[in-house]
Amino acid sequence: MDEPDWRRFITAYHQAHSGITEQLFSLADTSPYAWLAEPLRGTRGTVLDLACGSAPTREELTDADWIGIDLSAAELAEAARRGRGPLVRAGADELPFPSSGAGAVCAAMCLPVVTPLPQVLGEIRRVLRPGGTLAALVPSRSGLSPSGMLGWLRVMAALRAVRQPWPNPQARDGLAALLRTAGFRVRSDERRVFILAIDSADAAALLTDALYLPGLTHHRAQAAKRSLARWAAPGRRLELPLRRVVADLPTAQPSQEPV
Repeated sequence: MDEPDWRRFITAYHQAHSGITEQLFSLADTSPYAWLAEPLRGTRGTVLDLACGSAPTREELTDADWIGIDLSAAELAEAARRGRGPLVRAGADELPFPSSGAGAVCAAMCLPVVTPLPQVLGEIRRVLRPGGTLAALVPSRSGLSPSGMLGWLRVMAALRAVRQPWPNPQARDGLAALLRTAGFRVRSDERRVFILAIDSADAAALLTDALYLPGLTHHRAQAAKRSLARWAAPGRRLELPLRRVVADLPTAQPSQEPV
């Protein structure tokens, strides 16, 4: 899928499923958003929430000078309905904010899917003040137990999908290296396995809708929901490994040695 096709898919997906990631994370044993927000509490200056969706991190950063940014009108409407703001409609690759104007950038589950990624990272660098913090939450491919791996094999088999064809797979477990290459200083790179309760047909349907599968037809999605509804049961759990990378913008570039 090329970039224009991916952007069309993302636009339609969020129009149809606003707030979907927040809904999925509500099934988790503890809040991934609270974990993401930890290093941002007490930030001096504005916190820009990049591709904020329904803006769940606003609830975790109530005392911050927080601004949510998203290109999806449907996602921003959902955030506004929940009383979260202020909100700005803009793409992650063209932020309407002054250079060095933000104390931190929060990026919850967006860096593997926003495009073009080099331009997005360049915009994050531009708007962060020297010493400013980037906190990013992304899915991880590692950390599953054998039973957790079997659970995901069951889910993907029901969907008849081999993988999630996202445009920036390097922004998952390779995010720390990617940020270093882009000029950030990585402070921490941690993985945590959250546990989703897939204990009802509704939870199974929510999981099916939340996986960003552009090739998934309505017929296949409905078949997967029926299959996973039969698998769902009280006590059914699904592991969800996530990675939190915290980086900052160096206050000064290192001087070059004379030749």
